[in-house]
Order: sequence, then C-alpha cells, then structure tokens
Amino acid sequence: MKFTVEEFRAWEHKKVTLLGMSGVGKSFLANTLRGKNWFHYSGDYRIGTRYLDEPILDMIKQQAMQVPFLKDLLRRDWISIRNNIRINDLGPVLSFVGKLGNPELDGVELSEFIERQAIYRQAEIDAMFDVPQFIEKAQQIYGYPHFVNDVGGSLCELDEPGVIETLIDCSLILYIQVTNQAQENTLIERAQTSPKPLSYKEDFLQEYLQKYFDETGLEFAAQIDPDEFARWVFPHLFRSRIPRYEAIAGPHGYTVTSDEAAQVKNEDDFLALLEMAIKRQS
Repeated sequence: MKFTVEEFRAWEHKKVTLLGMSGVGKSFLANTLRGKNWFHYSGDYRIGTRYLDEPILDMIKQQAMQVPFLKDLLRRDWISIRNNIRINDLGPVLSFVGKLGNPELDGVELSEFIERQAIYRQAEIDAMFDVPQFIEKAQQIYGYPHFVNDVGGSLCELDEPGVIETLIDCSLILYIQVTNQAQENTLIERAQTSPKPLSYKEDFLQEYLQKYFDETGLEFAAQIDPDEFARWVFPHLFRSRIPRYEAIAGPHGYTVTSDEAAQVKNEDDFLALLEMAIKRQS
C-alpha cells in the first residue's frame, strides 16, 4: 500500500509489515506497540505454535526416547511434552532449525539441515498467507484498531507466488535499512549474542558452504564448528539479501534506517517515523 501523509493519517485501521534482516529492530518496534492499540503478529511465533509445533515435538521426543527412563515414561503415556514458545522467546523454533555442523558440537548434519530448512520455509510461507485472516481477527475478536506484522528476515527470499503480493495488498511495507558499517557490525553482534532462526536458500547455502571449505581447508559439513560457521556466513547472508529487500521496498513500500527505528519509544514516535518515511519518498 502507498499513501500520502494525509491519506495515512486518515487511515482508520493501520496495518504495517516490518521488513528487514533479523536483529535490525523489527521486534523492538512491534514490542513497543504491543498491548496498546496494535496487534503484534509475529511470523516466527505463528510458525512455532501452528506450523512447526508437531515437528518440534517429534524432534524432542526422538531425543527423549534415547534415554531409557524417559522412553518408558513416554511409551506408557505417563508424561507429556509440549512447546512453550513465547513472542519474545522462540527457543523451540531456533532449536528445530538448528545450526549446520558437527553433531558432537550440537550441529545438524547437512542433509537433515536442508530438510529442516525446507520445512521452515514452507511454514514461513503459510504464516504469511495467514496475515489477512489475523488482521480481521485482531479487529473483530480482540478489538485492536491497528496491526503490525513482524516478519522473519528471510521473507525476501521466499520466492513463492502471492506471498509478497498478499502483504503489499493488505499492509504498508516498512523496510528497516542498515546504512553503514557500524550498524552492520551491531547487527552481526546481535545475531551472535541473541540468535534467531535463520533460513538459507539452498543455492546460497551450497555456494557459501563450498567457499567456507575452500577458506578453512575442511572437507565435510560434519567437521564444521556450528557457531563458527554461523558467525562466518551471517555477513554474507545479510549482504545477499539487501537487493531483495530493496526490490520490495522501492516500488511497494517505504524505508527508514535502523538508527531511526531505534529512536522509537512509543506509538506517537512510530507514527511519526512512518510519516517521515512517506514524506521522504514523496
């Protein structure tokens, strides 16, 4: 959706999709608004509670069944296991997606990692197609006048017909852009200290896995230190996504910097940020 400032101010039920790399500040903005006049739709929360709930539980049970004591309890239905995913704690989703590398260092071997990536990708597609339904729920059931869609950083890579078009049709797209090296370093640091689930296109993963092998002299994914590879690949992933974000935001949305987004403290600040972005593009 595109607006003039006057049209935006007159928009009774505002709906905004936040676009950008993981760690850039999307959830910070959504959490600033949540619980007031805005319904916070977290794509990863929807993925974890609706589309990955069973695969996550299957993964946990598979591990538990390797412990004889727990195996007996589970087979007799004497205990049950459930996910406890929260908006601000996506640990079960992160654990399911995992990190590529040596299983002895809590890594996931390559074929299984690729399989999990495909499951996560489809879950993200399904969660984005749910957005119009939740916009209606937010207003009619929960009574929120406005809606903020906090999407995963890999939205720009889904390449699924209709996903981006659905979000453009039902919301204003706000791209949070990283504009300098200091911001990029901060983003990389956040990704390392507070990791979120990361999705890789398979061709990107294969290309940069080979580059990592060439650089390190390793030969197999099972030799990789999972944390070290995640630190190494993240900057490459980030830079590969920039043209994709811009291709969405340029014709269909608006852009602010991560520094500008970080100044938002309340709903009035957020609305002022959106108006500034609209004016700047106009």
